[in-house]
Amino acid sequence: MSEVDTTNDQTPAPKRKDKKPSRSQMRSASRRLALQAVYQWQMNQSAVSEIETQFVMDQDMDSCDKAYFREILQGVTASAKKLDNLFEELLDRPLSELDPIELAIMRIGSFELSQRLDVPYRVAINESVELAKGFGATESHKYVNGILDKLAQRVRREEIAARRLANK
Repeated sequence: MSEVDTTNDQTPAPKRKDKKPSRSQMRSASRRLALQAVYQWQMNQSAVSEIETQFVMDQDMDSCDKAYFREILQGVTASAKKLDNLFEELLDRPLSELDPIELAIMRIGSFELSQRLDVPYRVAINESVELAKGFGATESHKYVNGILDKLAQRVRREEIAARRLANK
């Protein structure tokens, strides 16, 4: 006797047309791919142009914002030391002891907080936390959240103050 129930009389639901992903969904997908690309760059120091070409050829880039992926990858790799300096003193351990995934996430979050003022600080932090939940160690999202929140207090002071005033 088969363990699979084949007596299902329900008809399948009609297929829906796939909706185009929203801008925020496309940017989230770009960040996920950029995280993987930045991680690859950190681990083997390949040329950024080679990594970018590999991702464009090998990954399904249809549901992401390719220009944003490129901007994150190139921006993070070109200014990695500057980004590290932004958050290094906020760490509870030496930068060299950070997990490579956490480091890549911190760099992406720091890039968005410091260079992409069009991205609200809460979005930049939340997206990094989501990356940590998906790719990092079990509790790394809490660590990422704490560090990037402290960094936001420094680099997005005016935006945070304006938000607080608006919420009163």
